[in-house]
Amino acid sequence: MGKIQDYAIKNNIKAKECVYHTWRDARNKKNESTGKIRVLVPPKSTIAMVEYTCPECKHEAYSEQEWKRPFNIKCAKCGFKITVPKMKAAAKKEMKADNAKIKG
Repeated sequence: MGKIQDYAIKNNIKAKECVYHTWRDARNKKNESTGKIRVLVPPKSTIAMVEYTCPECKHEAYSEQEWKRPFNIKCAKCGFKITVPKMKAAAKKEMKADNAKIKG
């Protein structure tokens, strides 16, 4: 993984200038963080640049697709749907899981 980083350096793009930028863990079917996904939508663009390591099969790939929310991409090798949830929704989900562990 490095195409997005190379592009950002070459074009002197800062994260705060982008339409969207994130670099997060990606979860598999068992909800384990076993992959990574990085998404960059450059300034004044509607195309998302995506680099990922599939959390299911560990395939690494780069892709470009139209930017829209909610954002997801299918692994080019195994077809697993990798989602990028909104940060607020992901935080709520984690809090619920933590509370269930405490009560359980």
